[in-house]
Amino acid sequence: MSLDRAATKPHEALSAILSEDMDAVNALIRARMASEHAPRIPEVTAHLVNAGGKRLRPMLTLAAARICGYDGPYHVHLAATVEFIHTATLLHDDVVDESAQRRGRPTANLLWDNKSSVLVGDYLFSRSFQLMVETGNLRVLDILANASATIAEGEVLQLTAARDLRTDEDVYLKVVRGKTAALFSAATEVGGVIAGADDAQVQALFDYGDALGIAFQIVDDLLDYQGDPKATGKNVGDDFRERKLTLPVIKAVALADGEERAFWQRVIEKGRQEEGDLDHALTLLHRHGALEATRDDALSWAAKAKTAMQTLPESELRTLLIALSDYVVARVN
Repeated sequence: MSLDRAATKPHEALSAILSEDMDAVNALIRARMASEHAPRIPEVTAHLVNAGGKRLRPMLTLAAARICGYDGPYHVHLAATVEFIHTATLLHDDVVDESAQRRGRPTANLLWDNKSSVLVGDYLFSRSFQLMVETGNLRVLDILANASATIAEGEVLQLTAARDLRTDEDVYLKVVRGKTAALFSAATEVGGVIAGADDAQVQALFDYGDALGIAFQIVDDLLDYQGDPKATGKNVGDDFRERKLTLPVIKAVALADGEERAFWQRVIEKGRQEEGDLDHALTLLHRHGALEATRDDALSWAAKAKTAMQTLPESELRTLLIALSDYVVARVN
């Protein structure tokens, strides 16, 4: 999902303020993705790491630590840990989804093979645990280990729920909290923990990351049906063609009559898609206000993120993280 279309870009301001820390994070990533015996590991990792991502998750860790007054070295380790976990999940996701493109470039599984993508992802998970152990903080280890398990759990849940019309919004939220929000909330929470913040501040950072991650994923799902492919890096309807039951479709299915439900069963559950089906799906989404309702949900979660962040000490970084909440959903306003 691109963050380039809105008028202001708080992630770029974050990057500028945190540039020294991010340079240290990038240096640590380059050092730890190296392998003396398996040169394919840095080849595959570099292909994805250098693909132009915003490094949003590691910046959240750095910003959270700084907001809470941290002046030690280990926020860099945790930011690199978060990026390694994220990269590992992307490698695995592209294999599971049989993807051929990410961020406008061929995926690693296409350029190399599925086995390389899976094994390099496993290597990065291992490296991430080495990094978090080096902080010497068991609470940090607990948070990130739980997040890693939750991400995997969310992906497995999605396998069974994504093409089942019985999937409702509660199940969708569990999937999103697993596959996306878990790493956002862990990224912000560990920043506060490593800084020695009090329980209320750590909870606020968790709540911010959780709500921001949910808003982020809802917007991503919404843009699949109404986004600009040049901005999103995805073709309109990719989720539909992959038979993914995302929030707009879940909302439309809940309001469908018998004929409409039979359509959704054919194209999503049975996978018998025909020419013109995407246009008909868009008609049904508009008929039931599903896109507008999905947009409202995204804005609601962004508002929750802003409310959580406003309880933390006032600073330029706090202001930027509040602005980031608005920015994530700016393209659907």
